[in-house]
Amino acid sequence: MKTFALALRNLLRNRRRSLMTLVAMIIGAQTVLLFGGYSRNITYGLQTDFVQRGGHLQIHRHGYFHYGAGNPALYGIADYQTIIGAIKADPAMAPMVAVVTPSLALGGLAGNFAAGVSRTVFARGVVVEDQNRMRQWNDYDFPLHPRVMALTGTGPDAAVVGSGVARVLQLCAPLQVKNCPAEELPRAAQGAPMPGDIAALSAQERLADKPGGDTHIELLAASARGAPNVAALNVVKAENQGIKELDDVYVALHLAQAQRLIYGGDAPRATAIALQLRHTRDIPIAKARLERLLAEKFPAQPLEVLDYETLNPFYGQTITMFGTIFGFISVLIGTIVLFTVGNTMSMAVVERTAEIGTLRAIGLRRRGIRWLFVCEGVLLGAIGAVLGVAIAVVLATVINHSGLTWTPPGRVPVPLAIYVWGETRLIVGTVVGLIAVAVLSAWWPARRAARMNIVDALRHV
Repeated sequence: MKTFALALRNLLRNRRRSLMTLVAMIIGAQTVLLFGGYSRNITYGLQTDFVQRGGHLQIHRHGYFHYGAGNPALYGIADYQTIIGAIKADPAMAPMVAVVTPSLALGGLAGNFAAGVSRTVFARGVVVEDQNRMRQWNDYDFPLHPRVMALTGTGPDAAVVGSGVARVLQLCAPLQVKNCPAEELPRAAQGAPMPGDIAALSAQERLADKPGGDTHIELLAASARGAPNVAALNVVKAENQGIKELDDVYVALHLAQAQRLIYGGDAPRATAIALQLRHTRDIPIAKARLERLLAEKFPAQPLEVLDYETLNPFYGQTITMFGTIFGFISVLIGTIVLFTVGNTMSMAVVERTAEIGTLRAIGLRRRGIRWLFVCEGVLLGAIGAVLGVAIAVVLATVINHSGLTWTPPGRVPVPLAIYVWGETRLIVGTVVGLIAVAVLSAWWPARRAARMNIVDALRHV
């Protein structure tokens, strides 16, 4: 403790230089913390978005993830309701699971029969009530107001399309879609007109079930038996999906309607069973238990369990990118701090050469000289780190309550949130890293001071 007290007194001997060094360290620490908190916002925001849409875990037939997009009906899960019941009744799974819901994915051709235009789409049949419950998940306390799904309270023939689908199908006016061309698109840009036999089948479906309207479209898909089938849908809303590629093909409809389109009068199936857990940290335990449960009770079906990171490679790519940027910034800030502290310690050694000679002459050993300067580096690092953390927490709090918004990758605008307080690994890593850099910066000048010749040091003016 005496050594640290002496080191503190030495730092206060040249307050201006010590203060400038501390300012550089504080700015470095808060920069690393604020960007680290911003990266946490990216991680938690993307995770929240994917979990709200598709849950933490999904059950598929083996091979669906790689090949199911070509023929989803081929990978339908039979007796999916029995599987859902078994999951909810399992005493190990029940406390961890918040929502279990089936869905049916299908590819097809959506057409506006009245306008004679069509385009390929990717549709998804869902249980609306379950989807609304999934949108309530907010384990990281984002300042969000969950939006109720547009299909809520609609009839069995209702559908929601992406804004890009609405533009191509010429539904801009009735659905109030922005950024639509005022003039009619050239015929080639509208999409291929619906074939005559399919148009006749669509007309028959429309007349048999429901009258036409300004927002009615036809969805053509191949049934499980390979024959074409058409469903007449009433589009209730066009929503921007945040990613243009998805926005141009997105269609959502009720699960029962999608099953009728694909399976007709046969037993309905689902291509996925999504499980939303109460907490993300339960994924390893829940996945292991779920795999055992499926193997024990449903061995006849080749089922597999995939987590949201596997199902959404974009998530891992984005996290890796921001992790790389964070590492680069940390190294850059560390290098600046290294040279700043090193320069401060080197100047201190030069100014105190005679003092070092005196200490050596009265019996202080070389390691004592080294330890004295290293203690000064430790103090600089510790004070700079503590003040940097405190300022970063204050700045993050101000930003979080400023009402600023931004648009994350593949999402719609959301409130800007920077996570610093409560991120123990980030804070501890920054503090330890800054102190380590300060010690490393002080070590070389301290070594040089300890190796001085006593006589030459005493003669130094």
